[in-house]
Amino acid sequence: MKRIVILGAGESGAGAAVLAKKEGFDVFVSDMSAIKERYKKLLDDHAIEWEEGHHTESKILCADEVIKSPGIPDTAPIVRKLREQGTPIISEIEFAGRYTHSKMICITGSNGKTTTTSLIYHIFKEAGYDAGLAGNIGNSLALQVAEDPHEYYIIELSSFQLDNMYEFRANIAILLNITPDHLDRYDNCMQNYVDAKMRIIQNQTPDDAFIYWNDDPIIKRELEKYDIKSVQCPFSELKEKGSIGYIESGQYKLEYPTPFNMEQEQLSLTGRHNIYNSLAAGLASNLSGIKKDIIRKSLSDFPGVEHRLEKVCDVRGVHYVNDSKATNVDACWYALESMKTKVILIIGGKDKGNDYSAIMPLVKEKCSGLVYLGADNQKLHDNFDQLGIPVRDTHSMRECVDACYDMAQPGETVLLSPCCASFDLFKNMEDRGEQFKSMVRAL
Repeated sequence: MKRIVILGAGESGAGAAVLAKKEGFDVFVSDMSAIKERYKKLLDDHAIEWEEGHHTESKILCADEVIKSPGIPDTAPIVRKLREQGTPIISEIEFAGRYTHSKMICITGSNGKTTTTSLIYHIFKEAGYDAGLAGNIGNSLALQVAEDPHEYYIIELSSFQLDNMYEFRANIAILLNITPDHLDRYDNCMQNYVDAKMRIIQNQTPDDAFIYWNDDPIIKRELEKYDIKSVQCPFSELKEKGSIGYIESGQYKLEYPTPFNMEQEQLSLTGRHNIYNSLAAGLASNLSGIKKDIIRKSLSDFPGVEHRLEKVCDVRGVHYVNDSKATNVDACWYALESMKTKVILIIGGKDKGNDYSAIMPLVKEKCSGLVYLGADNQKLHDNFDQLGIPVRDTHSMRECVDACYDMAQPGETVLLSPCCASFDLFKNMEDRGEQFKSMVRAL
């Protein structure tokens, strides 16, 4: 009996363990951190051996194959030892793909992944398709394959997941954009990160489709290096040579595989970045044969994604917006670009090798104040204090919200769009966003 070891017992790891057990493997799960009670119960219910708080090397290094959580870096000591001895290391998505013939619609990019994935899932469900939501959001793909299989899976893929995918094939691959992110995990080498994102198209055949943003300079450069076998479906904000999804004269238009159009003003998502997300989602849905009236209705009534330009409430005539999901500079750029009022910008957290120069002009133009929120805000001071905009230095959400309340004038917007990861002060970006919303609503 082959032995599979799973490193990390979160959503992906616990799900992978259940599938591995079902497929007859000898399964062991190890997590350096504490395992959540619901995952312990899931493992216990399936009689799967697990440990938490440490790695027992004698139980791990004997594995025939290892499934690694995307959150565990390759620099982790146990991962290094496994690689040194040549043990194959894969992702949960790679493993799950071996045991299903369902259609895979896979979405990646530095920004917009969650919104686009959620929008496609919304359209598929409205159309009555048997679809599961997986990857970075939704439930574990492996667990769904094991216990709740679907005909289609809509999967958000991070670069970390793509790193450990080898034979997996996306029937529809979507690449939204590539901008600097997670460089601390890629030896501060942009090309390493780019290479990870481009893995979305590996193994595609002429029966598959590749949807991508035609205006992205990095994507256009990288495409010259690849022999792409799938049907290419580029989109852009304006009609350009080769684009089959675009905006023209206030009309949202798709040319392939059948013509589709609707009024741009009917789209529920606003802002330039959401035009791209809506075009990608529309193309994926059109390619999947969903009826035009369903696509049109779904693009019009999609409610949006929590923590992504989420309107919280108005206090004393000040708008509060939660964009906690903006964990890189480019995401913050899109948020600022969409603002119609002066902004008090909340920025800061665990820096990932950020270059803030891209947002400097927008900060200068749009912001009437800056609130730094982090354990260490020195890099923010070094970059933004020179702009001459009023600044507050805070180290907790309570301090931050109080500072925003003092600074903001009626008609302005307080925007939490941090550019950074959340792990210096918060459990995750959701915790950061929830604390912000809770404290704002209590003002």
